[in-house]
Amino acid sequence: MLYQQIAQNKRRTIYVMAGFTLLVALIGAALGYLFAGTATGGVIIALIITLIYISVMVGQSTDVVMNMNHATEIHSADENPELWHVVEDMAMVAQVPMPRVFIIDDPSPNAFATGNNPQHAAVAATKGLLAMMNREELEGVMAHEMSHVKNYDIRLQTIALALAAAISLLVNFASNFWWFGGGDRDRERDGGGVIAILGSVLLIILAPLAASIAQMALSRNREYLADASAVELTRNPQGMISALRKLEDVQPMKAADPNSSALYISDPFKNQKHRSFSHLFDTHPPLEDRIVRLEKM
Repeated sequence: MLYQQIAQNKRRTIYVMAGFTLLVALIGAALGYLFAGTATGGVIIALIITLIYISVMVGQSTDVVMNMNHATEIHSADENPELWHVVEDMAMVAQVPMPRVFIIDDPSPNAFATGNNPQHAAVAATKGLLAMMNREELEGVMAHEMSHVKNYDIRLQTIALALAAAISLLVNFASNFWWFGGGDRDRERDGGGVIAILGSVLLIILAPLAASIAQMALSRNREYLADASAVELTRNPQGMISALRKLEDVQPMKAADPNSSALYISDPFKNQKHRSFSHLFDTHPPLEDRIVRLEKM
């Protein structure tokens, strides 16, 4: 069941990333048609902008994300022996290099991993997590984060964030340019192009919403995979299950940055026991669903 779940999640990830890329191309085509009369040119420009965003984000992701979340790096086991040794052990089991280790001064229990590859990865845990979890549970949480590192989820989430940012940039450009008279008014008067124009405008309006839903779907998908991979690393599903149960009824974080909320093991801004009826816009799958999957393994 574990390997079937991993394979299924990887397939879904490919679909989501393909959808992201298609959305960028469609927005570029819409912009090109509206403002330059050429969809192809718009697609090329949009893809170039997106590649630039991805390059910048991938190259600087660790320091940027840690600063955004007010994390402080520790450099040896002397500063926090238990966290350091657990991270060291889980990295060894996962067969990835020892990541940089950070602590966030926040009483709410949570953790995340970031970086552009296993050689330049980092993990962070809140003081609340370190106070709440026993050794077995902390191993489960860190195994979860090492799974994100090993599976290159950290790079995937960074690319997804860059894609979403690029889409927002393109949409903002379209809005500003249009209101200042940048649209092709001749095509607007051409009855044959009215439908294409309306379709392009509608696509530009709905694109940010579609990008957000795709980013959230990607995050939820990778959390299931990391849970399963963590159990594979520790050979102890109860440690992971117990840790997730402790995360169900906690207060939201104060130090977390909204733009990086999808990186955390649990939604840093929502109490898991008091969720809305719709999970469409959640960055994480319900903890109860994650627990049920682990109990079936």
